[in-house]
Amino acid sequence: MKLEKLEESLEYKFKNINLLKQALTHTSYAYENKIGSNEKLEFLGDSVLEFISSEYIYQTYPKLKEGEMTKVRATVVCGENLSKVAKTHNISEYLYLGKSELLTGGKNRQAILEDSVEAIIAAIYLDGGINNVKKFIVKNLSEEIEKATKHVGIKDYKTVLQERLQENGDVKIEYEIIKETGPDHDKSFVAQVKLNGKVLAQGEGKSKKQAQMQAAKKALNQSNG
Repeated sequence: MKLEKLEESLEYKFKNINLLKQALTHTSYAYENKIGSNEKLEFLGDSVLEFISSEYIYQTYPKLKEGEMTKVRATVVCGENLSKVAKTHNISEYLYLGKSELLTGGKNRQAILEDSVEAIIAAIYLDGGINNVKKFIVKNLSEEIEKATKHVGIKDYKTVLQERLQENGDVKIEYEIIKETGPDHDKSFVAQVKLNGKVLAQGEGKSKKQAQMQAAKKALNQSNG
């Protein structure tokens, strides 16, 4: 049976395979075939995902403050990450989509992929309980959670440099874009940071902000050296 391959990838064997089928049924297909869609499962899956990711962040990263935990969770359960999970398991190949959705590339639409993952989360929860769905969520999102925790609450290089340079009183810190290269759609910038008119360092990036950050980072590295 076709869905057995998906079960292997998900690392979960359904007792009621119809739950998985419903999780994969988009509203366009449901409408055309007069059957139930995955909308209600998606609603439940969204809440299950939020609860389990919150619990995991709370237990795994005890040093994070409440606001930081909220930021990490929001970063991780976004559509982009959920569509990545869908692509990892090749879920688009198993979706039941209506003819119009198939013709307009619905198989690769982020919103559809995201919704299908939330619906599958609900299906696993209903079929196998909280521990099985927790395994699935942690296995698929723990790496993204780890990445998000490393960036939350960290001051950017410009802020750190400013704080360090102002330790002994007011100083004048300036950033200048001194070079732009490349076509409009693929520009590169070079920025320099100056302290009281004296150039401290230069940095390069694909945006002005990125170039300024790199200049600040180099200035910090020089002061640490």
